[in-house]
Amino acid sequence: MKINENYTDVNAVTPLVQKKKSKDWETRSAYAMLAPFLILFSIFTILPILCSIYFSFTSFDMLQSPKWVGFSNYIRLMLDDKIFLKVLKNTMVFAFITGPLSYVLSFLLAWMINEYRPVVRSIWTLIFYAPSLAGSIFYVWTIIFSGDYYGYMNGWLMKLSIIKEPIDWIGNTDYVLKVVLIVQIWLSFGAGFLSFIAGLQGIDKSLYEAGRIDGIKNRWQELWYITVPSMKPQLLFGAVMQIASSFGVSEVVKQVAGFPSRGYAADTIGTYIIDYGTVRFEMGYACTLSVVLFIIMLLMNKIITKLLKGGTND
Repeated sequence: MKINENYTDVNAVTPLVQKKKSKDWETRSAYAMLAPFLILFSIFTILPILCSIYFSFTSFDMLQSPKWVGFSNYIRLMLDDKIFLKVLKNTMVFAFITGPLSYVLSFLLAWMINEYRPVVRSIWTLIFYAPSLAGSIFYVWTIIFSGDYYGYMNGWLMKLSIIKEPIDWIGNTDYVLKVVLIVQIWLSFGAGFLSFIAGLQGIDKSLYEAGRIDGIKNRWQELWYITVPSMKPQLLFGAVMQIASSFGVSEVVKQVAGFPSRGYAADTIGTYIIDYGTVRFEMGYACTLSVVLFIIMLLMNKIITKLLKGGTND
């Protein structure tokens, strides 16, 4: 009996066609649900970045049309602007001191309060997270570091006979950056801290039981061999958030040290951008500063992400 080679089993093909149509429908539905976010992200993130890159090559005072000047702003930034070197150094101090220190402290505090009962843990979480939500909390530190006899820091140090007369903590260029660093560290327990709390709550408790059977003897070994490897996503998210917050420090500098601070002793690239963009109305140069800051943050983000992924591999 001769079999027709061109024969196709319709019953066998129909489920495949239906499966393909179902998959296409799921794909279209996924894109439809992502569309609102993608549209808003493009309008409020990608478009401003592209506009900043364009305006960084122009002279733009926000009153007249932008005038194309090529790389003049970048040449001015690298060769003529001495203040930029100072604010760049301050930005790096914030990034490499407050960033890692806040990251480690956030994780250790989250780890320590994780074992409390839910009610107690919630209270401690609120205590540590609240400063990042309080808008006027800067004034507390201004009172503490006030440069007269009424400042709490001066009062304590004079009472202990450590100093003989008040120190102008905020007005003195030798101390103002240190004061702002302290305030920034205190304010840095934000989204990263909450992600650490959530990550610790999501670890399977049976892993600790298995670890004790395998020879883990104390909590520090549990932390290193079980907790940290089990929290890769949260650790990476916390690192990204700390990078963004440490490189983008501006409001705390303005509120504590003034705008600008005396001799630009505590200013960062963030406050320098605000200075040129909103005070001097040199938007072209402000966009140049923004592009440089964006590139620095992007490179640091790539480096930290690579280090964390490489350091937390199984």
